[in-house]
Amino acid sequence: MSVVHQLSVGWLLDHLSFINKGGYQVCPSCEYPVPSASDVAPVSSTPAKEDLVASSIVATTYSTGTSVEKTEATLKTKYVFREEFFHVFKPHIVSASQEMSQQESSDAGPKNGKDNGNETEQHKGAKNSDGDSIASARKKRKRKYSAFNQGELDALEYHAKIRGLILEGTRCLIEEGLKSGFLHPVSEKQSSIKNLVTEHVGCALAELCEMAKDFPSINENDHRPAQIIDEETSITEQDLLSCVTENNTDYAKIIHLMGQKYLVPPKSRFLLSDISCLQPLLNYENKYDVIVIDPPWQNKSVKRSNRYSHLSSWQIKQIPIPELAAPNCLVVTWVTNRQKHLRFVKDELYPHWSVKTLAEWHWVKITKSGEFVFPLESSHKKPYEVLVLGKVQRSVDLPLRKSDMEVLPIPEHKLIVSVPCILHSHKPPLTEILTEYIKPDAECLELFARYLQPGWTSWGNEVLKFQHIDYFIALQNEN
Repeated sequence: MSVVHQLSVGWLLDHLSFINKGGYQVCPSCEYPVPSASDVAPVSSTPAKEDLVASSIVATTYSTGTSVEKTEATLKTKYVFREEFFHVFKPHIVSASQEMSQQESSDAGPKNGKDNGNETEQHKGAKNSDGDSIASARKKRKRKYSAFNQGELDALEYHAKIRGLILEGTRCLIEEGLKSGFLHPVSEKQSSIKNLVTEHVGCALAELCEMAKDFPSINENDHRPAQIIDEETSITEQDLLSCVTENNTDYAKIIHLMGQKYLVPPKSRFLLSDISCLQPLLNYENKYDVIVIDPPWQNKSVKRSNRYSHLSSWQIKQIPIPELAAPNCLVVTWVTNRQKHLRFVKDELYPHWSVKTLAEWHWVKITKSGEFVFPLESSHKKPYEVLVLGKVQRSVDLPLRKSDMEVLPIPEHKLIVSVPCILHSHKPPLTEILTEYIKPDAECLELFARYLQPGWTSWGNEVLKFQHIDYFIALQNEN
């Protein structure tokens, strides 16, 4: 279970456990690829345009060599997500009170009798210096308060409203995590570790989606709503971008794309495309009981870095939620801490989709020792993000289904507390925490997804990003 503890206030979640229990075991018939053009293509983080167009996706197949069959038939390969992506041992920013505590702890007590007086002087000096700097910062904040813009004032007001709920609820869940040993004080060795893991994996999926606009259009007569990954079929980029791809087996599959390998979990479906090519998802003709949306919101850091694309509010409103949603569909939208975005979702976006807002939940990010990754009072970044939950309003003449009456109503507020993945926008899974509020056979869809989940349909222009095989470690197991 990825839910470590559940209390009335919410859940303590193990994100890594959820990924690894997803079934990344590759059956023997899928482990040993037959050499193909894509297998020998050079691996590059920035493949040339001709490489993108010419490459193909090939489901890996088992080698037919007799010696290989004899020596490897009893082995299976299981992939696990790299644990170091969740090595968050220390807060990203230490609060002023923590700094004072650490300083006092390190300076407390003489190192030897001879330096007792000097040590005491240094200790007092450190305390006074810290106290002065904190007081100075407070005065500075007071002077600047009147200069805050309206967005910052709105953010302060919102934080004041939900601060108590987050502080008390998180404390209760952290206490349970410490009791069970899931959370634990950080060792001296761990505290000295500097996280050097970066997103080193080359990903040209978004570029491929952009180039797909220049691909020849597919004849309507040749259109397929879906394609199945098997061991004998090569799938071109054009096929991949024109219909939903399915892995209907109980094993993970490995596909090759642009000289890179990606793991597809069992019972999962995906469409790789950008927002201008959503028609294949509509052609799939599936209606969803749960739709999770993680829009690429515009913000200052995105503008400065130019690393990530973003969508305007107008573009987000064009997502065809009414066409994708089943009656009484639960819609969950991740929102940044900008009040402008939160108001847009509640006041414009949901009404535009005929979705009634029911609740605001918060994802709280903590370290492995149970500290906030950012100080709760930080004016730079908060240690929480917002989820807005709503339901598609049913037609007045549509009767309530029995399955809808058997699920619990959506609570007005819940906390999801977890150690975050250090990879950008690798959000925690909502599958298990939503179980009580959706029917058992619910069809689930994630929009703007960056990884796949068993049992879900996923869409986005980087939908395979965190399925890259380099994010996993291969383990050989005997049958």
